[in-house]
Amino acid sequence: MPRKAYDAGVIVDSAIYVDGRRAAEPGSLQETYDACRDQRGIAWIGLYKPSREEFSSVAGEFGLHPLAVEDAVDAHQRPKLERYGETLFVVLRAARYVDETETVEFGELHVFVGDDFVVTVRHGEAPNLGRVRRRLEAEPELLRRGPQAILYAIMDEVVDGYAPVVEGLENDIDEIETEVFSGNTGVSRRIYELSREVIQFQRATKPLAPVLAQLVAGDGGRVADEEVRRGLRDVQDHVIRVTEQVDGFRELLSNILSVNLTLVGVGQNDEVKKISAWAAILFAPTLVAGIYGMNFDHMPELHWILGYPFALTLMVVASVVLYLVFKRRGWL
Repeated sequence: MPRKAYDAGVIVDSAIYVDGRRAAEPGSLQETYDACRDQRGIAWIGLYKPSREEFSSVAGEFGLHPLAVEDAVDAHQRPKLERYGETLFVVLRAARYVDETETVEFGELHVFVGDDFVVTVRHGEAPNLGRVRRRLEAEPELLRRGPQAILYAIMDEVVDGYAPVVEGLENDIDEIETEVFSGNTGVSRRIYELSREVIQFQRATKPLAPVLAQLVAGDGGRVADEEVRRGLRDVQDHVIRVTEQVDGFRELLSNILSVNLTLVGVGQNDEVKKISAWAAILFAPTLVAGIYGMNFDHMPELHWILGYPFALTLMVVASVVLYLVFKRRGWL
């Protein structure tokens, strides 16, 4: 089939590995295909946000299933594992904590694993696959175990990247707790934003445990190498631990939001009490003045010489008594 010229930014790295070592660094995809066949090595092609046309060459060379290709190009998939013939298709959601903005950024990685190739399609800044390549090239014994060892190293890198995110979210929750219990009731928006990040993080991590369970179980010969399966079991343990922590974060944020809403309600209720108390205090002298301001000829004490001072005294006494009552009850 005709080969399409790729944008230089699409191909992140392309290499052939023979006996656990980088044997060739082809300058084009066609050279990668030829070197993979000639040297009978493992091709690892890393792509970044390829278009459907740009990915068609790789898909045609390695016989990738159209449904998997569509998922890899369009992205927005949840973590999953699918098998198309002899090719494994794995979707991973990476995450990284950005200290400057105190937010979590998510990336998406699609991995195609065959008998003699690994194709990675990355959407987003995470994970750092360059670090995975350097690690594997420094451990030829692991790289000799084949494409599934590369898949293990990639999944290990993704899951290791969750640890700083967990730490960052934990610090943010601690800060919000301090603000809420110090009387700052205006943090509802921040609680909501953090809850959304935790939910997104939960969606990235929770489906990964069943994916790893399938790989570890070796169902259908997915991972035959016992050493690789041992590494995947370790990754699975880390994922389960992260999932439990994230579940705890979500529950904790829900409780914090409830406490914050309660404090807001209490604050609003206190304001209502204060307004009501002052209204009652001001109503007492207004009532007395209103009664004695009526233009009737026959009213008690109307022509009494002490009527005016008595009325003023009554207004003051009523106001003071009401103030003391409300003060004692905590309304003022």
